Amino acid sequence: MAGPTTAERGERQQESSGPPLVRRLRPPRLRTIVILALALLLLAGGSLWLLYGSAWTRVERVSVSGTRVLTPAQVRAAAAVPVGDPLISVDTDAIAARLRRQLPRIDTVDVVRSWPHGIDLKVGERTAVMVEEKGGKFVEVDRGGVRFATVSQAPKGVPVLELSLSRDGSAAASLRRFDESRLVREAVAVAARIPAAVAGRTRVVKVRTYDDISLELGDGRTVAWGSAENGAEKARALTALMKAAPGARHFDVSVPTAPASSGS
Repeated sequence: MAGPTTAERGERQQESSGPPLVRRLRPPRLRTIVILALALLLLAGGSLWLLYGSAWTRVERVSVSGTRVLTPAQVRAAAAVPVGDPLISVDTDAIAARLRRQLPRIDTVDVVRSWPHGIDLKVGERTAVMVEEKGGKFVEVDRGGVRFATVSQAPKGVPVLELSLSRDGSAAASLRRFDESRLVREAVAVAARIPAAVAGRTRVVKVRTYDDISLELGDGRTVAWGSAENGAEKARALTALMKAAPGARHFDVSVPTAPASSGS
């Protein structure tokens, strides 16, 4: 009598061994689940203790970088970093806000956690592009038109901003449209466009109205600049005009396509 065929032997072997995929996907035992859950809880608890309860991750030092006029001690005092507190709980945004509020000279600030014990205060100070003279002292103004500090002596090479704002006639109408803060920003924009050869000799930037801004140089020469618009064209026109008329005392580039000079 003939034995089973090869196909029949394969079917019997598969039936006797059971489905292998089902055996591999058998759910874990309850004890394994409990052990894993306890391990996760211990890990989470240990992490929380390390961050909030351990002395290994508390604030011990505050470093300061980027100061020029301010001192690191001034920055640390204004920052009021809570030394001894857990590093993870330090409110870096609040520290940055305090620094900007108490030290207007600070333009940019970055408060960084330096694990495991430090807070780094990286500051950038404003730079004066002009000053306003008030009561014998000088108020520094930055490139954004922000008045940020009062000093007893004007920084070297920085022009004085003179606001000669008229309250009558067309000048008053201009002032109603462009307030003082806007006019200060316009003056700053003009100062940024003064040719390098002229900027070092500029002593005063005078503002009467939005479109009546002029420069006074250290040698007594004057420049009628007009508004802050078309600053690059006016700078080129002034450079060419001064070369063409070196003996002139007054230059007018308020209309850069038709510059003029006068006096001798």
